[in-house]
Order: sequence, then C-alpha cells, then structure tokens
Amino acid sequence: MNSVVKTVAVVDYGMGNLRSVSQAVQAAAHDTGWTVVVTSRPEDVRAAQRIVLPGQGAMPDCMRELRDSGLRESVLEAAATKPMFGVCVGMQMLLTHSAEGDTPGLGLIPGEVVKFNLAGRTQQDGSRYKVPQMGWNTVRQVPHGDAVHPVWAGVPDNSYFYFVHSFYARPQDPRHCAGEADYGGVFAAAIARDNIFATQFHPEKSAEHGLQLYRNFLHWNP
Repeated sequence: MNSVVKTVAVVDYGMGNLRSVSQAVQAAAHDTGWTVVVTSRPEDVRAAQRIVLPGQGAMPDCMRELRDSGLRESVLEAAATKPMFGVCVGMQMLLTHSAEGDTPGLGLIPGEVVKFNLAGRTQQDGSRYKVPQMGWNTVRQVPHGDAVHPVWAGVPDNSYFYFVHSFYARPQDPRHCAGEADYGGVFAAAIARDNIFATQFHPEKSAEHGLQLYRNFLHWNP
C-alpha cells in the first residue's frame, strides 16, 4: 500500500528567491518524507499540504505577478487551512496594505507595511543608518501566554538572521508579532496568525538557525 506523498509547494509567481529558498526547504526536508515542489501551477498549490510564499523586489510588482500568474486565489485558499510560511516580501504580502506604491496586500493578517524613516539617524558606533537594512541582526522571540511560537523550537532567543529590506510590517494586533528586531526602532521581524508564520528576514540565508525554522515548519501542526 503506497503511503500518501506529503508535498511542500514553493510558490513560483516570478518574483521569489526560488533557488535558495527551495534548496533550503529541501535540506530541511531531508529524511522527513516531505517532497518539495517549486510550482507555478494553482492546482499544485491546492494539492500541497504546506505552502512557502517567497518574495523579493517591490511589493507592487509581487502582488501584480501573483495575480497575473493565476496563483493568487490558490494561495488564499491554501492560507485558509494549510500551514504557510511567508518569506521577506512574501511576509509583507500577507498584510492588509503596503505604503510601497499604495498597494493592497492579501489581507490575511491585519496591518500595514511601512518604510524605514531613518534619514540623518546615527547608530551607536556613529555610522549612519542605511536603508535598506542589509545584513545580520538579532531577533527577539516574542512570547504570547507562556510560550513563543513553536516554529522557534530549538532556536536560541536573540539569534542572528539575515535581512535585506527597506519596508517592514506593522501588524495591527500585537499578538500577531512573533519576533522583533531593532533597526533604528523595534519592528516586527516575524509575524504569525493561526496556520500562518512569516519572517522579514531570509531563513535560507541565515545558516543553521534558518534551516531549523524550516524544519520546525515541516513538523508544525497548528
């Protein structure tokens, strides 16, 4: 009797960092029984048990390509019931609205995406803040109730992750903030709601701690 194939769909709508994301998810899936599929087909997204939504570039372009590729509705359907992991702009797309190009998002997590306003600001070492933030930064895991989100399992608090972004998410409900970083002010580095978890940073560029997040995502049962 054949066992059921467990599939993770990495959504290819033309704007994601697909190669590095898919390679990292495949590495995390090693010996777990999960099959990782990079797909531009809505039927594959609907058939998959878990979804990874990557994204890089400008939010207006990402939202347009998601719509024009025919994948928007399948992503929304999947987000209603299946574990979903948003990455970078893929996280920003989950919110209600972005100030980048005055762009509506998918509306899965209430909130806004806004731009860093750091003109003329200096860091502790005297250097000026640069936008985009590009490089490693620590992430504080935000507990709700007695525990942090299960996707953080095995990842030490205040671990370093790799960021490249000019805009950041501002969730409406503080309970949807799963992790915080500080770059001229505290901002949401990870957000979560029900079966959705997403990061502003790139787990696939964040060495072992990033791989651990993908492993945890594959074992997470929201």
